[in-house]
Amino acid sequence: MPLALEGKKAIVAEVSEAAKGALSVVVADSRGVTVEKMTGLRKQARENGVQLRVVRNTLARRALSGTPWECLNESFVGPTLLAFSTEHPGAAARLFKEFAKDEKNFEIKALAYEGELIPANDIDRLATLPTYDEAIAKLMSVMKEASAGKLVRTLAALRDQKQEQAA
Repeated sequence: MPLALEGKKAIVAEVSEAAKGALSVVVADSRGVTVEKMTGLRKQARENGVQLRVVRNTLARRALSGTPWECLNESFVGPTLLAFSTEHPGAAARLFKEFAKDEKNFEIKALAYEGELIPANDIDRLATLPTYDEAIAKLMSVMKEASAGKLVRTLAALRDQKQEQAA
């Protein structure tokens, strides 16, 4: 059933708005995936700060024109599922990568981060990015190790100084 012009304008506006707030975008083809599995994917997406949209290719091109995500236009062939990561740049890539492991019919077409087109086979570039909490934990462990090492060196220097004074 064809969409009316107003409906198309609304879809373009919604997708444009989602694109403006996105940190990264992943494009996939979900042909052959059951409705039940897609419902589960949508639920996981909401929990991870990812907005999913199934959009006609011409409307997707129009919505993303003039944005950093315009580089994805070549991947809009066949059914298109767009995932906009709004809280963490790797959230959509991580979600789709995990989903594709179980669903052989689910195909990741392309990704974009900061206006750079990333081929689907390089999904790990985004999927392995640490979350904010993981990055803070790594930083804290490095700082803890550094401060512990400094403490050990200070104690060793004090020991050496006392040994020299005793000799």
